[in-house]
Amino acid sequence: MKSLRVSGAVAAAWLSIAVAVAASAAAGSSYPIALTRGSRLLVQAHVNGHPVEALLDSAAEMTFVDPQFAKALKLSAGDSVTAQGSGRSAFDAGLIKGVELEVFGVNMKNQTVAVADLADVGTRLLGRRLDVILGREIFDAARLEIDIDGQRVTVVPRNGHPPGRRLGLTTERGVETVPVTLEHAGTVRAAFDLGNGSEVLVGSRLAERLHLLTDGRTVSTRRGGGLGGETERQTFVLRSLVIAGRRFEDVPAAIDAQPSATDLNIGISLLRHFLITTDFAAHAVWLEPRAGAAPD
Repeated sequence: MKSLRVSGAVAAAWLSIAVAVAASAAAGSSYPIALTRGSRLLVQAHVNGHPVEALLDSAAEMTFVDPQFAKALKLSAGDSVTAQGSGRSAFDAGLIKGVELEVFGVNMKNQTVAVADLADVGTRLLGRRLDVILGREIFDAARLEIDIDGQRVTVVPRNGHPPGRRLGLTTERGVETVPVTLEHAGTVRAAFDLGNGSEVLVGSRLAERLHLLTDGRTVSTRRGGGLGGETERQTFVLRSLVIAGRRFEDVPAAIDAQPSATDLNIGISLLRHFLITTDFAAHAVWLEPRAGAAPD
């Protein structure tokens, strides 16, 4: 799921919400993650002390809670804003301040979360109810070693030296991006999106600039999208994509037509080939390739 950007109005300037975090966790503690259909990551979390299964989304600018869950916790939304997810339409969300989030043993007090209807996205992505989408707060709060196929997350010391190649993060409208090499285009910034359980997403402006839909490759359509509703996307194949020195060929991709889309968006389909260490506060991720992807 691409960034859940929050704005005062659909066409207004994007609102970036700073995260003030008080984190306390025992380094080396490991926690299970569930890998669901469509390669979505589910984790055990707490909201104001109440346990909940949450969808982990590194490209969500903040945490979202479903209205029914918020009501059960007696959380009342304040300011109303318009949000934009990866679905076809913007949607309304209410902000709740002073919320306590806990996941992977990391306690984050005084957070601001958004209330939005998650029923549709839960049904389409998980086939069941979804109460919480856990956003980037945890990635800001702690250094995490993420083993997708091993279904484990480990909180690691920030003074250590993670395995793999270090990629510097650049923030674009509240979303962290990493450098990748796309076909003949050279270096392109790609959203680091653990909430994206489908194909690589290509921003429509980049696709037009590189003639990706008009250079003779086969183009079809499929349904997709996250918050904001289902949408139809043009799909095709990227001939090559290099991430952290590893080359992937014949990579399934789809057009992201949102005006706010990053040039690229890489998710679980490619990131599962790496042992991942994230440290948003240090503006870096480390990717240690696993077997199965040929070196560049």
